[in-house]
Amino acid sequence: MPKENIKSGRKPNMVLRIIMVAFFSLIGVILVLPFICNFVSTFKPGNELIRHGLNLTISSENFTLANWKYLFGGTTSYFTWFSNSMLLTVLQVVFTLGVSAFVGYGFAMYDFKGKNAIFICVLLIMMVPFEILMLPMYMQIINMKLVNSFAGIILPFVANASSIFFFRQYLLGIPKSIIDAGRVDGASEYGIFSKLIFPVMKPSFAAMGILNTMGAWNNFLWPMLVLRDESKFTLPIGLNTLLTPYGNNYDLLIVGSFFSILPIFILFLFFQRYFIEGMTAGAVKG
Repeated sequence: MPKENIKSGRKPNMVLRIIMVAFFSLIGVILVLPFICNFVSTFKPGNELIRHGLNLTISSENFTLANWKYLFGGTTSYFTWFSNSMLLTVLQVVFTLGVSAFVGYGFAMYDFKGKNAIFICVLLIMMVPFEILMLPMYMQIINMKLVNSFAGIILPFVANASSIFFFRQYLLGIPKSIIDAGRVDGASEYGIFSKLIFPVMKPSFAAMGILNTMGAWNNFLWPMLVLRDESKFTLPIGLNTLLTPYGNNYDLLIVGSFFSILPIFILFLFFQRYFIEGMTAGAVKG
């Protein structure tokens, strides 16, 4: 092939690459901009948010560290809300991943009577909005006497339909010969899952772990229905109590909302490689 054709073929590829990098860089800036505005606003008085809204402008006249001192001064219930959200998120994610992985493993690797009918029920649950299920779930929590308890928040979401579907699709791409080899070696069914299947599922656990963590951490409606005591409030509920008809505590709300984003942001930074790998594998397998 002549050199001129090779060079002419490289130029369009290089131009296309530059355009793609510029485009996605612009998208990244747009997505990060609200986070940066929130961070800058933490160094302003709360009344500045009412006057000018979130923006990147800051001057020596309105620069203050009072919001951060207010947050870490121990005079508010913020860190009680934060610790409640952290505890609930960890427990819900651990139980949800454990139960959903076992159920997805059963759907993918075993054949049993009514398997397809039960899986169709899982798909139907995914299609039903939470607002429709909210009332019967709440009545069930009342009958089980789990109102105003962390168990009442966690238990209804342990068997998560979306997580079950994702694990099932991921495991369909794993050959069943692995299970047969484990049985030949004398491993139990739980031993096969823990020693042979679980190591292969780590990317899927990372992907579902991030998604379930985001859902549990930001969950507002269901905890608001279940919880009664302020000492058990989660972070979204607690921050919402700062906005009242009698006055809005923007000084704590601004810095508190910024601080609440950091755990999810740090989690995604550490596990983004596994997240992308797990989501890609779950999308193409099966």
